[in-house]
Amino acid sequence: MKPALMIGTLCLASLVVAGCASKVQQPDEYSGFLKDYSRLKDARSPSGAEVMRWVDPNINVNQYTSVYIEPSQLYPAPKPTEKIPQSTLNAITHYYDEALKREISQVLPLASAPGPGVIVVRPAITAVSSQTESLAPYEYIPVALVAAAVTTASGIRDQETQLSTEAVFIDGKNQNVIAQVVRKGTGKPLSNADQVMKADDVKAVIDGWASDMRQSFQKVKH
Repeated sequence: MKPALMIGTLCLASLVVAGCASKVQQPDEYSGFLKDYSRLKDARSPSGAEVMRWVDPNINVNQYTSVYIEPSQLYPAPKPTEKIPQSTLNAITHYYDEALKREISQVLPLASAPGPGVIVVRPAITAVSSQTESLAPYEYIPVALVAAAVTTASGIRDQETQLSTEAVFIDGKNQNVIAQVVRKGTGKPLSNADQVMKADDVKAVIDGWASDMRQSFQKVKH
């Protein structure tokens, strides 16, 4: 296995979007979850999606034999509303955790804790503003939900859900950052500005991230 190939594939594949493509995050959309954004560079995932990533060029991937997936975070701290209640925020992170474990466990052993030979995956669901037809912010949620106007035949606006993630990959022995990625993707549209968002609206995005991670590892393995 080539140095940095597995790590780079892991970072990219975990952040690939299923379904509709979305543009890469801009610096003013970064949440602050990552400690250093200056090293991020434009890149393409195995499926051709745009991502921002950095991989330690000196990393020796042969020393890693398993992965520990930390519980995903909502960053910054949640500010639930009637449109995006706390139950939805909790369900999104729970589903993210389960999807990552479900897919990665098929091709790579899951560690029970950080330690020597373990890659620690620290994922977060991060934030951008929700917006109306005029693109003026009307609320701020620590989930990248964008209510961007999509005009329907009846003239009623649909609300586009957009989920963002930032992830850091850490050496489980010395805690050094070995890679980091930011990514966002588009979920199901909501029918109007009053519809309550549910985790089901973005499950396809999360499934895409996790599935592509598995497929990329399978490709490297074979």
